[in-house]
Amino acid sequence: MMGAFHSLSTLCLTFVSSCIALDTQLIISNAKVAPDKFATDAILVNGDYPGPVLTAVKGERFRINVTNVLVDGSMNTSTSIHWHGIKQYSSNEMDGTAMVTQCPIVPGHFFMYDFTPANQSGTFWYHSHFTLQYCEGLRGPLVIYDPQDPYLDMYDVDDTSTILTIIDWYHVNAYDVIITTIPDAILINGRGRYQNGPPVSLSVLSVVQGKCYRIRLINMGCKPNYVFSIDDHAFTVIEADGENTLPLAVDSIQILAGQRYSLILHANKTIDNYWIRTKPDYITAFAQSQYSAILRYEGAPEHDPIHRDWNPSNNFSESNLHALESPAAPGLPWPGGADVSLNLISGWDASMHEFFINDYRYIPPATPVLLQILTGQLDTSQLQPYGSVYTLPRNKTIELSVPGGQLEGHHPFHLHGHAFSVVRSAGSNTYNYHNPVRRDTTGNGVAGDNVTIRFRTDNIGPWLFHCHIDWHLKLGMAVVFAEDPNDTSSLSIPSEWNQLCLNYNESTIWDEL
Repeated sequence: MMGAFHSLSTLCLTFVSSCIALDTQLIISNAKVAPDKFATDAILVNGDYPGPVLTAVKGERFRINVTNVLVDGSMNTSTSIHWHGIKQYSSNEMDGTAMVTQCPIVPGHFFMYDFTPANQSGTFWYHSHFTLQYCEGLRGPLVIYDPQDPYLDMYDVDDTSTILTIIDWYHVNAYDVIITTIPDAILINGRGRYQNGPPVSLSVLSVVQGKCYRIRLINMGCKPNYVFSIDDHAFTVIEADGENTLPLAVDSIQILAGQRYSLILHANKTIDNYWIRTKPDYITAFAQSQYSAILRYEGAPEHDPIHRDWNPSNNFSESNLHALESPAAPGLPWPGGADVSLNLISGWDASMHEFFINDYRYIPPATPVLLQILTGQLDTSQLQPYGSVYTLPRNKTIELSVPGGQLEGHHPFHLHGHAFSVVRSAGSNTYNYHNPVRRDTTGNGVAGDNVTIRFRTDNIGPWLFHCHIDWHLKLGMAVVFAEDPNDTSSLSIPSEWNQLCLNYNESTIWDEL
């Protein structure tokens, strides 16, 4: 079950500049868990799986002390935490990306992540960004509430009870998962059932007839994408990846690994139980009680829902979603109308069993990219891993084209340090420069798609751009954008950050990168 941290939200509404929202610690440890009643070795956060919910109010400061007490080398014992979707303006060193923005935290040590996402609110999550650890359990939700949310009048309830996390769960070590492996169970809020397994009590979203609820849907999974729906109910999308959108009414929505949506649900149906369905991309039909949770109206009996012939007809399309604030994409309104245009062609090398982008497999360097830059390596030819680091000028518009059609697509590409405008979405041939959706994770589609995104280089430091199917990242599907290397030294790097690499290099435990 998900836990909850209480922030100093009430005080911070008045004293944002001096308030610490999350002055707490996360203890990373190993234990056996059985979310589907099958005991499996895992990585826990504060003894919980998934990790506890972190909440704050817009403008609050985060101080999160991460303590590493891992002992199981089969899941790697060093670690780092990435705050997925937090842009880390002027705090690149707090991004938590192992061997890009920091060295990992070795066992027996801790690191204080200290940052202030001043202008961000919405739905986020946190997870390990070292090897395959988040697939072993190191992940949890993060929500930043906005007291001035433009959609406050659309819902009655928005709290930790309306967060829905989706996770693919395996009964084997993450290193034993291969291309043909499908999850043993799909967990919603940490509960799920596997084929021929026991009838585990499923997670329940409780509602009162007549009220409206803001559901914060998070795909914290490592591999599949899902089609989310609720029997006999429609909902309205108002947020994608921490960015407000124009309201979009749908009755089902595809969600890729790393993506988040806020959905307004009006509980206006007959008092009863209804299936919450998360249909993964590897099945063709809904399996009764698998991949599911329950929407339960107050007054309904406490049992599984009946089967309903529910066939959503108003399906979601990303190209129909539009940014609410400052909707125009940066740059000029035509293809190539940017200061820098890059075509990132990824593929699969069957002989080497690895992915590549523009002919280079991303292999984590021995020294973090940020540390390389801080010690004077400022040119693309100097920065490691060679061929996978692109230096970008400051305050320019960047256009990335990311064609689809690779093995195991759709590939959900996530950009650290930024939100981007999706000027051409998967499944569409149309370019929209006027009001595209703005987000931080999007799929590159299938053969024939040429997904195109734009962003401004307004955030100095090296930022990873990668497929969020974690095994694909491990096999090389990533590049690093080093923004304004010449001015990266202006970052205020704490001494504790430097100590991370000293500890890691001195450690007798060398985890595989």
